[in-house]
Amino acid sequence: MTRWNEKTSRALIEETHKRGETLTMALRALVDTFGYVDEAAIAPLMQTFARSRAEVLGVIAYYDDFRTTPPGRHVVRLCQAEACQAVGARELTAHICAKTGLSLGQTSDDGALTLEGVYCLGLCANGPAALIDDAPMAELDKDRLDAKLAALKL
Repeated sequence: MTRWNEKTSRALIEETHKRGETLTMALRALVDTFGYVDEAAIAPLMQTFARSRAEVLGVIAYYDDFRTTPPGRHVVRLCQAEACQAVGARELTAHICAKTGLSLGQTSDDGALTLEGVYCLGLCANGPAALIDDAPMAELDKDRLDAKLAALKL
């Protein structure tokens, strides 16, 4: 990820608009580049896409992939959908939250880890599932998850 930069941010917003792309695509470009949408990007997004602040923030809030704070160096996204719940996702979520002291949606104070809930990773037949630093993991249990966290050297 690139460190937040207002000049680069404005250029990304303008480029997506010039290509005829949507607000959502501009947000995707910002998140792909910086890992999040900084507050400083809201006004340029409003102006460029002729949207209100509420509309821009509403789109950010609606999509799980968009965030307004920097993610941790490692991001663990645990599936919370029904298929994964049926095979232990709630228990796995409770385990990782207890182990890390974080709730879903939080980042550790040292910036090492972000925990997030996500609804469906397309691994429904092999749950519980997670994305760990964008790598899918299926058939998770506490031991496999603990081993993966240990390998991240948090």
